[in-house]
Amino acid sequence: MFVQLKTGYTTDHGPSWIGWVDFSKTWSTAYFRGRTLRRAGGMFDANFYDVQTDEEFWVSGPKRDRTDTRYGPSNPEIEPEAVDTYRAFLEGATLPGRESG
Repeated sequence: MFVQLKTGYTTDHGPSWIGWVDFSKTWSTAYFRGRTLRRAGGMFDANFYDVQTDEEFWVSGPKRDRTDTRYGPSNPEIEPEAVDTYRAFLEGATLPGRESG
């Protein structure tokens, strides 16, 4: 998944990562780097917030053309355990769990 911190940064300039994100059964809660992120609507530029710090995040699937942010530069840190899968995805492989669409 692509994850970007939105709080404290101008549009699309917060730090970002490509890495594994675990989701609850309902996809309303995401777990990333020891954080618990809860899905919420009505935020200006985010779709999840950290339940402990209230920091806002954008969480989405990665894009093959590497245009993961909408307006700004995208140079995400690739989590070491996701490097091989991400490279394969960029070369055309499907993402795990997305084999049927």
